[in-house]
Amino acid sequence: MLCLLLVAGCGPVDALNAITPSEGASRFADIPYGEGERRRLDLYVPAMVPPRAPVLVFFYGGSWTDGDRADYRFAGTAFAGRGYITAIPDYRVHPEVTYPAFLEDGAAAVAALPGILAARGLPSDGPVIIAGHSAGAHIAMMLALDPRWLAARGLSNCRDVAAVLGLAGPYDFLPMTNAGVIAAFGAAVNTAETQPITHAGRGDPPAVLLTGTADVTVLPRNSQVLARALRAAGTPASVVTYDGVGHVALVAALAAPLRGTAPVLDDADSGLRQALAEPARAC
Repeated sequence: MLCLLLVAGCGPVDALNAITPSEGASRFADIPYGEGERRRLDLYVPAMVPPRAPVLVFFYGGSWTDGDRADYRFAGTAFAGRGYITAIPDYRVHPEVTYPAFLEDGAAAVAALPGILAARGLPSDGPVIIAGHSAGAHIAMMLALDPRWLAARGLSNCRDVAAVLGLAGPYDFLPMTNAGVIAAFGAAVNTAETQPITHAGRGDPPAVLLTGTADVTVLPRNSQVLARALRAAGTPASVVTYDGVGHVALVAALAAPLRGTAPVLDDADSGLRQALAEPARAC
């Protein structure tokens, strides 16, 4: 079926979304969380929404230069199918902006969600999970570990973020060698501050990190060294590594037609449920 859609002219993501079932989720598209076209999000709501339903904000990748929330319907429906109210925001990217604008947009999206949910009669008091893939995992981890970005929106990474999920994320990538990455982070005076590993400390939310041995875009060591740094600070952190799974295949495995390639959704879900069950941490 996927091959037929590709022959018919669909792109790979379009084809994947076309054969991905809704899993009972309702989608509310094009919701503004700030000014401008790149500050909008899509919301995926489970068929049954319990009180205090967990809220998951998923940031997609694209090297901080590209990406579109509509391409990630397969991810939104996947998490909504497991009971998470799921938001997938767009955010500004290079060359429109440089670091830290994409973090500022990410924090704005997280801060806007309670109002967005309440306006639709949805519970807005459930635990908040910040998640992402690739560059989106960098954004998620920076919001979860560096308190500055959420604090600017009146939130605390310790009190207001229950867990963080990273798929194939770059967490320790100095020195920067890729020209596009250097350009995207061009405004950073202190490059060490751009690295999630720099901010690993006590009181951070529990982390669930997924990576693949065949990932040559973001090496698995990023997840391994961040997990060690978090654990050394007393923060729970788990790492799941998939043999032979590459960078794009890791996130694509969230889609129902590709879940047989790696149990990414199962492991993300179980890891997050365990993280949400952790005792309250001191802030």
